[in-house]
Amino acid sequence: MSTIEKFNEHVMGTYGRYPLVMEKGEGRIATDEDGKTYIDFGSGIGTNSLGYCDKDWADAVCAQARAVQHTSNYYYTKVQADFAAKLAEVTGYDKMFFGNSGAEANECAIKIARKYSFDKYGKDAKRYNIITLVNSFHGRTLTTLSATGQEVFHNYFFPFTEGFINVEANNIDDLRAKIDDNVCAVMFEFVQGEGGVNPLDKAFVDEIFKLCAEKDILTIADEVQTGAGRTGTFLASEQYGVKPNITTLAKGVAGGVPVGICLADEKCSGVLVPGTHGSTFGGNPLACAGGLAVVSKVSSEGFLDEVRAKSEYLRKKLAEIPEVEGVDGLGLMIGIRLKTKNAAEVCKACLENGLLTLTAKTKLRLLPPLNITYDDIDGGLEILRGILK
Repeated sequence: MSTIEKFNEHVMGTYGRYPLVMEKGEGRIATDEDGKTYIDFGSGIGTNSLGYCDKDWADAVCAQARAVQHTSNYYYTKVQADFAAKLAEVTGYDKMFFGNSGAEANECAIKIARKYSFDKYGKDAKRYNIITLVNSFHGRTLTTLSATGQEVFHNYFFPFTEGFINVEANNIDDLRAKIDDNVCAVMFEFVQGEGGVNPLDKAFVDEIFKLCAEKDILTIADEVQTGAGRTGTFLASEQYGVKPNITTLAKGVAGGVPVGICLADEKCSGVLVPGTHGSTFGGNPLACAGGLAVVSKVSSEGFLDEVRAKSEYLRKKLAEIPEVEGVDGLGLMIGIRLKTKNAAEVCKACLENGLLTLTAKTKLRLLPPLNITYDDIDGGLEILRGILK
């Protein structure tokens, strides 16, 4: 029985998988069980931020596995303290909660927002609505699906969690019309990832922060995909000149070990008290060791300068391909609009020719490792050009 047959016999069919059995990886190159190699422009949907098995990352995780792999959150660990301190230094947030995924980080953010208004205004104020954006994506749990502004996800699992209002991205009039005294937070992605790699306009973001400041409404930035250097700054919010009350991180922040982080500013950092939230594996020592290695490297001198330089190089080369209509996104979070080709078919052809890519709506999506080399960029582009011809 083949690996794929064995897999399908025992694992639920919740994904449309490609016929690739990943065996190992090194740097930016993946190898399947038959020995075929692939240049990775997807990095596990933006999760392997330092590529495969980065030496510093692997050494940190392996050393931690030989020390203590898990302990209850009734106790403290030095690695979690060190990771939290590093994140505070890099992001400017003073407190955080550790979970296991982006959805969990967003659940935590939602709970903080609702409890903040409950504590300050009381239950009778009914100040629990959260505005999210059309085409947003915030997770697969029932509540984060409810927060997601895509109707395609709002089926089967009724009743969905109430209290979410969708506003059209970059539509200031729609935002103004729907913010009222029952809203406790506005939640958004600076660049909508699963929604099509669409950046928000700075004017729209500025209006969110202006209206929220006037009405004591919290701002929640979902940086699960944009965070940890993906857009060329550690947080995408830096490029917009704002600091949300709450920022959520996951995916690339730990380089491939499951982690979700909810960062809260001084206004929100004391909202959750003992008994109001928790996670068995949150702050797991292995995840924190991986996260500390990633954040230390990404925030080191010159690293993000290189991310921005490689982003500019890759975008310029993509724009020169005759079959490319346009290139969207920010930094190394790239959405490619194709003139005639179907993105899903191109993605499949890339796989067959040794290049791992992604899709987002009708676009071909690239999320290469942050430390990808120029040689690997050129190699991947050569494959893509051949397919698009």
